[in-house]
Amino acid sequence: MSVYKMICLDIDGTLLNSKHKITQPVKDSIQKVVTEKNIPIILVSARMPKGIIFLQKELGIAFPIISYSGALILDKKQNILHQEILPSTDVQSIYAAAKKLQAHLSIYKEDTWYIEKNDVWSRQESDITGIRPEIQPFAKLLTQWNSQKTGPNKLLCMAAPEIIQTLKNSLAAKSITSYCSKPTYLEIVPSSASKTNAIKYLANIGSIATKEIMTIGDNYNDIDMLESAGLGIAMGNAPDAVKIHAAAITASNDNDGVAAAIGKYCLR
Repeated sequence: MSVYKMICLDIDGTLLNSKHKITQPVKDSIQKVVTEKNIPIILVSARMPKGIIFLQKELGIAFPIISYSGALILDKKQNILHQEILPSTDVQSIYAAAKKLQAHLSIYKEDTWYIEKNDVWSRQESDITGIRPEIQPFAKLLTQWNSQKTGPNKLLCMAAPEIIQTLKNSLAAKSITSYCSKPTYLEIVPSSASKTNAIKYLANIGSIATKEIMTIGDNYNDIDMLESAGLGIAMGNAPDAVKIHAAAITASNDNDGVAAAIGKYCLR
């Protein structure tokens, strides 16, 4: 019998192959571990809920999800269990900096994606996620949220790599966490948000110990959950700088790495 009572999966580069699809072997292994071992599969991603829930439906599972790299946690009925928001002063200054550098800025709150206008970057992201953004003037939106003492869960800046790096360097003193999910994407979430904190939140609800959690990921924002789990597994396609933080390495996302890991550690 498996010693693991929760499996936490990153999505892009992990659950999905390079064509953004779930392969049949991965789907089969997930359905098998859920039905035969009664182990919940928690999808953990920088994506918004809409970008996660349709994948749950494809897998035929219904469990809580962790969105925006831990800034938003929903239960299996899509009710908010917990969320973290970005400070309004930081959002305002990042908005100004992105505008000055002519970087695209997307703002995410709960299950809505906001942009000021459609451009090549928003169209690219729509093509990847299958989600369409809502167009709103950011100044008006931020004023409204400020009066309501609320704010967004995540910001996403998209631009050429050199612009992204300049922007990232300018954020060092702010109370946020920023990381590049790819050279042209800068993800920004509250400093209090992390995949690990969100996983611990759900584990506490289910009375699951850290040693009973298995995590699988491929990118820099997965490092914390790889290090803190009972078993952290890096994908074969992960950078070497991520792999060194994992206890084990599985095959790549184009070679059914998730299925191999689940088969080896949970279905044997």
